[in-house]
Amino acid sequence: MKYPEIRLRRGKEESLMRFHPWVFSGAIESLPDGVEEGDVVQVTSHEGDSLGVGHYQIGSIAVRMLSDKPVDVDAEFYASRLAEAFKLRETLGLIREDNNAYRLVHGEGDFLPGLIVDVYGSTAVLQAHSPGMHYARNILADALVNLAGAGIKNVYYKSETTLPYKASLDPQNDYIVGAYDTNVAMENGLKFHVDWLKGQKTGFFVDQRDNRSMLERYAKGRKVLNMFCYTGGFSVYALRGGAELVHSVDSSAKAVALTDANVSLNFGECRRHASYAVDAFKYLSEMPDGAYDLVVLDPPAFAKHRGAIKNALRGYQRLNARAMEKMPKGSVLFTFSCSQAISKDQFRLAVFSAAAQTGRRVRILHQMTQPSDHPINIYHPEGEYLKGLILYIE
Repeated sequence: MKYPEIRLRRGKEESLMRFHPWVFSGAIESLPDGVEEGDVVQVTSHEGDSLGVGHYQIGSIAVRMLSDKPVDVDAEFYASRLAEAFKLRETLGLIREDNNAYRLVHGEGDFLPGLIVDVYGSTAVLQAHSPGMHYARNILADALVNLAGAGIKNVYYKSETTLPYKASLDPQNDYIVGAYDTNVAMENGLKFHVDWLKGQKTGFFVDQRDNRSMLERYAKGRKVLNMFCYTGGFSVYALRGGAELVHSVDSSAKAVALTDANVSLNFGECRRHASYAVDAFKYLSEMPDGAYDLVVLDPPAFAKHRGAIKNALRGYQRLNARAMEKMPKGSVLFTFSCSQAISKDQFRLAVFSAAAQTGRRVRILHQMTQPSDHPINIYHPEGEYLKGLILYIE
């Protein structure tokens, strides 16, 4: 199929020749008449050589490349890419009786830029971050329910907050295929209520699965504080790991209620757990010294764009310092940043500054990142967004 042709300025094909999947608006020399957001376009060099095909959109990122070859972007194309993504998850050992929650598509990391698909049992939650993927949603939903071995029966579309608001797409969060079945999914043998209807992102942060397992290994006999608990994932793992007590804190009463429900789902009435709906900085300031010897700091993104980096780094420093100054000798701190705009080195420097501010002796035990079902395209380092440290506080 012949697609509208976008020609690049002289020399601007170099990033595509290095397989980076984005074309920025400043690199474009000419747009064809009538091209609209979400259209599949062919990208060519200034000399007219084909550089592949992608989805066009208005904005700084003008084209998200789907292939470096002039392929047909049709139902067969999407079905093939989804099958490749599912095969990888099978290879990773994520499709098991005790685990049916995983990320099936991680945008550029699965060569489907602008698309996120998380699977919770028989329901796939599809999230578009580009107009092109929004227009392909029905084709994608059909491919998901026909994906051999995946057992997907329902596809929920949740893109109201992720699509460019200037595109005037008016997305409606709703089921494309199937209907509500159950919202309980299993991760490493633990059950969780997943609120894809009204919850954040796709309803559950599957990207912390490996880090929650790491916490479980450290939890035995410890007094655990889980800040910004949301669904209570770290709390549930800590309880299974034998923590003496676990306190979950979030400013959202709905999040605290969901944490309590997940604790109850796995442990019934659990006297080792308590939860509090209160501001994180207020809680850290008012808690007694030495109350907890294992603390989890997993805040929402402090910097959603580069202009917010400076304030975000101050926020990370302040947050970590508040925790460190209250923790007894021999404590363990799990601290994270999910801000894509913040680099690993910047986050580490903020945590270093917090340690220096408090005068504590701190050692790094582990450096953490996103799990293998959130793969990073080696040509797209921007896909590495989650970073974390496990620290030993003396």
